[in-house]
Amino acid sequence: MDLVHAGSATNPLPEDLTVETVNELFASLPRLKLVAFLDGCAEAEFLVVADVCDLSKSTLSKAMTTLENAGYLDVVKGYVGRKPRTWLALSPEGRTAYHAHLAALAALTRKGGKPRPNLD
Repeated sequence: MDLVHAGSATNPLPEDLTVETVNELFASLPRLKLVAFLDGCAEAEFLVVADVCDLSKSTLSKAMTTLENAGYLDVVKGYVGRKPRTWLALSPEGRTAYHAHLAALAALTRKGGKPRPNLD
């Protein structure tokens, strides 16, 4: 049985992205790692995410709860045989928010590319 399911949904981004679109929920490195990994797949099992993202179970659980409460993460609990499993997936809102966050960071980077006076 696969523990990561490939695939990624595409969502249109707002055309009016600004630096203000940088999302504070992604300011935490564990949450950013979690969302970045999940953006590359349809869903993944909790322990796989913890391993791939190099997060302790408690750190991942806290990040997961914050993103789930924000509506950015879908969490499904179930069993594989007799073993409990937790599956994580970005919600459509979470995927859109993450893509908007990346676009806002790219816009900020482009602003940094403007010519600056020589400070020497």
